[in-house]
Amino acid sequence: MSKTIMMTLSLIAVIIVNVIARFFSLNGFTTSEIANRLPVLFIPADYVLLILGVVVVLLFYWIFNFNKAGRKLSYRYQNRVASLFILCSILHITWIFLWHYGLFNWAVIVKLALLFLLLAFYFSYPKRDNRLLGRIPFSLLVGWGFISTIMNVSYTLIINDWSGMGLSDPLWTVIYLTISTAFALHFMYHHRDYVMNLVFVWAFIGIAIKNGTEELFISAAAIFLCATIITCIFLFSGRNTEIKNRVGA
Repeated sequence: MSKTIMMTLSLIAVIIVNVIARFFSLNGFTTSEIANRLPVLFIPADYVLLILGVVVVLLFYWIFNFNKAGRKLSYRYQNRVASLFILCSILHITWIFLWHYGLFNWAVIVKLALLFLLLAFYFSYPKRDNRLLGRIPFSLLVGWGFISTIMNVSYTLIINDWSGMGLSDPLWTVIYLTISTAFALHFMYHHRDYVMNLVFVWAFIGIAIKNGTEELFISAAAIFLCATIITCIFLFSGRNTEIKNRVGA
């Protein structure tokens, strides 16, 4: 019970700090105001952040059921899960403060550490345990964590006057989109994780909408890669159904 309470309180703390940072101000600025200071082309439209509300609801539901299932889980496993969850919450809050106080290099380091811990959480489940009460909330978190990490890296490179190795910002944005697609498809192929891939589709559409016709190269690439991911989802899901039918036969 104490572990559940600690996880719940840590999640509430993350929500409170996020609400203050996004809708009021922290160190005199909102999170979006800081993000929009620089022309970072990989940042999606603001509506994409609605996905975080879905994640929060699922996480509360997951914590509630983690408490119910506590008797069936080993004490060691409960401790590991609770520790990872609380540490992820602490890192997320730390990142918000670093971001708002202009410590962007440190913010990237913390963001990478958070992504690593989310992946550790993700891999603590069996390879294809894609259930609502299993890995699905963390599929959403890992997907969004990867995208937001690239956003942070892109922002920090620009603020540090990175030359781009002779490549233009739009071309680098397409490279980021391609890397993100490869990441998503890896988890689709090896873990049959369609939920994580839908996060990338959602974000890519937001990037296309924000860039619009002003950066048509980026918008077209984002839509094309969305179509690629959606096509792969249908192909892999159809293949799974065919395999199950053969086994059943």
